This record gives sequence, structure tokens and C-alpha cells, in this order.
Amino acid sequence: MKRWFGMTAAAAIIGVTAWCMIPAHAALQNGAAAPDFKAQASLGGKVFTFSLADALKQGPVVLYFYPAAFTKGCTIEAHDFAEATDKFKEMGATVIGVSHDNIDTLNKFSVSECRSKFAVAADTDQKIMKSYDAVLALKPDIANRISYVIAPDGKVIYSYVSMDPDKHVQNTMAAVRKWHEAHR
Repeated sequence: MKRWFGMTAAAAIIGVTAWCMIPAHAALQNGAAAPDFKAQASLGGKVFTFSLADALKQGPVVLYFYPAAFTKGCTIEAHDFAEATDKFKEMGATVIGVSHDNIDTLNKFSVSECRSKFAVAADTDQKIMKSYDAVLALKPDIANRISYVIAPDGKVIYSYVSMDPDKHVQNTMAAVRKWHEAHR
């Protein structure tokens, strides 16, 4: 077997493959200031301007980034957030999803997959994704699957990175619940 820098080719391939599979961590750590933004968004197929600053006046914000509307994992995640939106609202939290999709696509996605329960915002120029370090490294034209919980003071209180959509709602719900119990 051929050797590269003292390693067999197989060992080198395994090492590179394992390194690529290590999940990235969200750049915004707990306590970091969440970058403010305004974006064109859709809720129930109706377009409006979402303002993070305005949403934070109402309570915490669950901001989640997802790769693309109507893909399998993003549809699962949208359904999960739609089912949980009323519980988030009971604790004063707003849910907003962000992707690179255009507003026409999000108008459809907001009705069919988000079930008109929460808004999804268009970030076609990736300014929001970049400011939250939510660009997918292996495919930089789309978002990584990252969820943040932002307290009304504009500080990140929780972040979770995983391409698997299954735990995003559960984990952000726990963070919002913890915040809500501490601020009753």
C-alpha cells in the first residue's frame, strides 16, 4: 500500500473523512450579542418585513436556519416547529426560520410546510446567514441547520448545530422554557 507522510493511503482517507464528518459549532456562543436584522418574510403566504428588534420586544426569539424549503429534512423541521409554535407562544417566544430561498418559494412553504404557524424569512444575499455563522461549509450557497434562542436583551442564550432536524425543536423548547421559568 502506498504511504503518504508516514500514513497508508487508507489511513489518510479515513482521517480526512472523519475530519469532514465532525459537526461544525455555531460561532455565536451563549452571551454573544445577536446581530440585528430585518428581512422580507412570509407568514401564511403573506409577505411582511420581519424585524428581530421588534420581535425581541415581545419576548425571546427562536431563530433557526435551514438549507432549503421543500427538502426532506427542512420539511420535517418545519412540521416540528409548526406543531410546537403554540407552546413557544405560551412562553412569549417568536419562531422565525431563515433560508436562502426567495420570497415566492417561502410564500408556498409558509402555508404548506410551516402550516401558517410561524414566519420564514428570505436571505437570498446571505447577509443574515453570514452574520450568524450559519453558512454550510461544504455547500456555501445554503444555510447550515443551526438553531438559536435569543433573549429579549438581544443575547444568545442557546445554540444548536446539527444537520439532523430531529432535536432542534426539543432543544430550543427546553432553552425557552428555562428562560421563561427564570423570568416569570
